Amino acid sequence: MIDGTSESPKVSVVVPAYNSGPHIEKLVDSLLRQSMPASRFEAVFVDDGSTDGTPARLDALAAAHPHLRVVHIENSGWPSRPRNIGVAHARGEYVMFVDDDDWLGDEALERMYGYGATHGADVVIGRMAGHGGRGVPRELFRRNRADATLANSPLIDSLTCHKMFRRGFLDEHELRFPEGWPRRLEDHRMVVRAYLLSKRTCVLSDYTCYHHNRRDDSGNVTAGRLDPQEYFTALRETLDVVDAHVEPGPLRDRLHRRWLRHQMLDRLRGRRLLEAPAEWAEQVAAQVRDIIRERFAAGVAAGLPPMYRILAHLAERDRLADLRRLAEWERTLRAAARIEGHALAGSTLTLTVAAWLESGDGPVAVGRDGDRDLLVLPVADVPAELRDVTTALGAGRVDVVARHQEGGDEVFLPVTSTVERVVGPDGTAHAVHRGTVTVDYRTVNAGRTAGTWRLKARVTSLARTQDVRLPLLVRCAADGATPRVVDETAFLFRLRQVVRRRVPAGLLVRPSPRGRRG
Repeated sequence: MIDGTSESPKVSVVVPAYNSGPHIEKLVDSLLRQSMPASRFEAVFVDDGSTDGTPARLDALAAAHPHLRVVHIENSGWPSRPRNIGVAHARGEYVMFVDDDDWLGDEALERMYGYGATHGADVVIGRMAGHGGRGVPRELFRRNRADATLANSPLIDSLTCHKMFRRGFLDEHELRFPEGWPRRLEDHRMVVRAYLLSKRTCVLSDYTCYHHNRRDDSGNVTAGRLDPQEYFTALRETLDVVDAHVEPGPLRDRLHRRWLRHQMLDRLRGRRLLEAPAEWAEQVAAQVRDIIRERFAAGVAAGLPPMYRILAHLAERDRLADLRRLAEWERTLRAAARIEGHALAGSTLTLTVAAWLESGDGPVAVGRDGDRDLLVLPVADVPAELRDVTTALGAGRVDVVARHQEGGDEVFLPVTSTVERVVGPDGTAHAVHRGTVTVDYRTVNAGRTAGTWRLKARVTSLARTQDVRLPLLVRCAADGATPRVVDETAFLFRLRQVVRRRVPAGLLVRPSPRGRRG
């Protein structure tokens, strides 16, 4: 019985909870604000043997709100078992997995269920926003996708379980989270199997449904404490899922490439490698080497972007010292951008941005070898074909993204992007990417524009993507209202002028040129 009716809920939200403390309150508040009526959804909290006040808090919620339920279990130490138990207790047509320190957009359940039911989806993915430095997929949410597959969209970028699954689909294929050892990558093993079995997967991109948070006190396992043997055993099992459903060929290579990039090579680059304990890095490098040699076809590494091709080459050949040298260089890489012009005519914003990739004191350089552009690296004995960035240099672009300061929503603004190859006096070259935005700001985010929006450039150059903040804010007094643009560069200039007039010259301290960035 739910809210006085015998109707089964349309959605069951399953939440594993362990020592959640006050961090669960944002989720609770978002559940109580849902636009979907309480009679049409339920939340099943599975308390994984918490030792703080979480059990009492959940029991009080369940007593006050009939559509919020609690199951208490002995501590399992990992989210898989609580999620599986939550599914066993769920009564909804769809099951939505949510973590206890994340939260939902107010219309998330109604919109995701409506989109999924309309299209007969087995899996529904709602647009995500990251908080506290939490990364979320971006390219996947450029537009709504009523029939997304691993072949026609970047679904593989989204492997966390924070999605809506049709309950009958989960039961038909016995889709559950793996319990026992290894416990790592349990999301990946379940979700990639779901993608491969799903008859229809929908991506809802015009509303931020899921807010993914990174807590400062979450106790996430760091690189130094991650057990390489357990982790890469789980990764091999994930590859087994792919291999069981996808024949050898371009699609399998593309899927394998996802784990090679993000779960393997990203651990051997930049700060992540340099700040890791030496013994741990050696163990990870050995695991990466073995998987490349044993599991991946030649087409996997060959299809990587240039920097990853080089990393894979060094890793496969046990060149850990050279990986460290490359990491030192990569640590200095950053995106840079400047606004070349902006104007607001009524509600139409026009903006031109130039952006590039920098390393050290200047743009990332490439040298010319015949008709090829070759990346200039601090590592010797890297074949020219791996350093060839001719295609990548021309394929780069700059996007302009608006991020809502209050809510965390991110939307791509429509942009026309071009690239210019600039040759320096020493004969080396670099790419400058220009993007021009022209948009009626009242239409941004489907008209939900109230608040302050910070603009940033998303630079993709040499197949590397990085964000850089632009000194522009767009403020809207209400949804669909005519915007106001704040140029922070002009504001700071005026502020300095005021300070100079009011503060005696001898008290002003000029910043060191070495501490400034363009």
